Amino acid sequence: MAVQAAHAGGGIADHIHPEPQGFIRRYVFSIDHKIIGIQYMITGFVFFILSGLLAETIRVQLMNHAGGFVSNDTYNEVYTVHGSAMVWLVIIPIVTGGFGNFVMPLQIGARDVAFPWLNMLSFWMFPVAGLLLFSSFLVGAPVAGWTEYPPISLEGGVGTSMWCAAIFLIGVSSTLTGINFIVTIMQMRAPGMTFTRMPLFVWAQLATAPLSMVATTALAAALAALFIERQFGVPFYDPTKGGSPVLWQHMFWFYSHPAVYIMVLPVFGIVSEILPTFSRKPIFGYKMIAFSSMAIALVGFMVWAHHMFTSGLAPYLQLPFMILTYVVAVPTGVKIFSWLATLWGGKIHLTTAMLFALGFLALFTLGGITGIFLAAIPYDLHIHGTYFVVGHFHYVLVGGSLTGIFAGIYYWFPKMSGRMMNETLGKWNFALFFIGFNGTFLPMHWLGILGMPRWVPQYDPQFEFWNRFASVSSFVMTFGILLFFVNVIWSLRNGKKAGANPWGARTLEWQLPSPPHYYNFKHIPNVYGLPYDFSLPLPYKGLDEELTDSPAPVPAGSH
Repeated sequence: MAVQAAHAGGGIADHIHPEPQGFIRRYVFSIDHKIIGIQYMITGFVFFILSGLLAETIRVQLMNHAGGFVSNDTYNEVYTVHGSAMVWLVIIPIVTGGFGNFVMPLQIGARDVAFPWLNMLSFWMFPVAGLLLFSSFLVGAPVAGWTEYPPISLEGGVGTSMWCAAIFLIGVSSTLTGINFIVTIMQMRAPGMTFTRMPLFVWAQLATAPLSMVATTALAAALAALFIERQFGVPFYDPTKGGSPVLWQHMFWFYSHPAVYIMVLPVFGIVSEILPTFSRKPIFGYKMIAFSSMAIALVGFMVWAHHMFTSGLAPYLQLPFMILTYVVAVPTGVKIFSWLATLWGGKIHLTTAMLFALGFLALFTLGGITGIFLAAIPYDLHIHGTYFVVGHFHYVLVGGSLTGIFAGIYYWFPKMSGRMMNETLGKWNFALFFIGFNGTFLPMHWLGILGMPRWVPQYDPQFEFWNRFASVSSFVMTFGILLFFVNVIWSLRNGKKAGANPWGARTLEWQLPSPPHYYNFKHIPNVYGLPYDFSLPLPYKGLDEELTDSPAPVPAGSH
C-alpha cells in the first residue's frame, strides 16, 4: 500500500512517510533516500581515507628493496585490510548505496525507495561492519590478503574471524539494498516511464541489484563456513581433515568476479549520464548500452574460474572459462564504442565531471586490455601471482570505479548541496590524480612480467627503481585526492549557488530544486520520451509547479 500511495502521486501528503522533525531523525536515523545516499558517501569516504593511509604505508615500505618501514607481519595486515576496505567499505557502498540511493528514485520520478525503513537498516549495517574490520588491528588483523585463502586464513588470529563477520554484514546490507532497488524500479516509476525510457543510470542499478542479491549469497555461505571452521573446527577447508581449500576459491570467486561488475556497472551508468550532457548530443545506442548492462550481469556469473587457472583445475574445464572471459568483454566493448560515438561530433564541454568521465574511458579501457592477457591460460600461468595482476586490478577498480565516483560527485554535487564545486581546484584534482595514478600502476605491469611477486614486504634489488617511481607517483596521486576533499569542504561553504539545473541536463532530478525538497515531487510527472535528445523539448508533463531552471545553453564551468 505504501508503494501504491507513493506511485499515485496526487500531492505532498501522499509521501510514504511524513517529514521528520529534529536533527537526529532528519540527518542521523533518516529514512529519506537522499540523506541515506549522502550518509553512504560520507561514511565511504571516511573509510577511503583510512584505506588510503594503508595504501601509502605499502608504498613507503616498498621504497626500498629491504623494506624496514613496518614489520613483515604488520605489512601483511596492512595490505589485507586495505584491499578488503577498498572493495567492501568504499567502492561498493558509494556506487550502490550512495549514488543509487540519491539519484535513482529522483530519476524515475519516485518520492522515495519502496522500503524506507529497510533502507535505513541497510545503511547502519555498513559503518558497524567498517568499525569491526578496522578494529581487528587491535587484536591482530587478518593477514591472508583480501581473498583470505585457506589454509592461511585458518591459522590467523581472531582478526580473521572479525573480518568474516564484517564482510558478512556488508553482504547482508548489499542484499537488502538490492531487494529495495529492484522493487523501487519495478513498481515506482513515474507514469509513462517504460523500461526503454529509463535513464541509463537506472538501468545500471537494475543490472547491479540482482548481482548483489545472488552473488552475495555464495560469499555469505563461504564466510559462514570459514567462521565456523575457525571457531568450532568443522573441516570445510582444511585438507588435513578432509576439507578442500579449492572449495573456498570456487565460492569466493563466484561472488568476487560478479563483484567487479557490482563495483563498475553503476559507474557505467554515471558515465552514460555525463557524456551526453557535456557533449550536447543524444546518447548513441541507448538500447545497446542498457541491454549490455544486463548481459554483463548474466555472463559475469560464468567466468569465476578464470581466477583459478593455477589451482589445479582440469584443462578441459579451463578452456570454457577462458572463452567466456573473452565473451564478457563484448558487451563492455559495446558500451565503450557507444560512448565514443556519443562524443564524436559533439560540442564538448570540459568540465571537471567530463574530464573524469574521459579519464575513466581511458583507464578502464587499458585495464580491460590487460585483462585480455590474464584471460589467456598460458600467459596467466606465468604472471598469476605477480604485480601484473595488481596493476590490472587497480586500472579496473581505481582507474574505473574510483575515477567514475569522482566524476559522479562533481556532476551531482550541485544537486546534493545546492552549490557548485570549484572548477579550478577540480581540474588540478583531475590532473594530479590522472598523472599520479598512471605513474603508480603502469610500472607494475612490467614489474610483474619481469617476475616480481605481489604481497611481499621485500623484493629483489633489480626492481627497486620502478618501485620507487611508483611510490613517488602515489604521493602525487594522494595530493590530487587531497585537493578533492579541500574542494568539497570549500564548495560547501563558499561555492556558487547552483540553481536547479546548472548543467542544462534533461533527466528528472535536474528538474527539481537543488537540493530537492524532502518530498521530491509536488506532483508525480508523466514521461513521454527519452531524456537525452537536446534538440527536443523536455519529455515530461506535470512539472509546472516544480521550481526549475530552464536548460542552460552552455554548462557552467565549460570552455
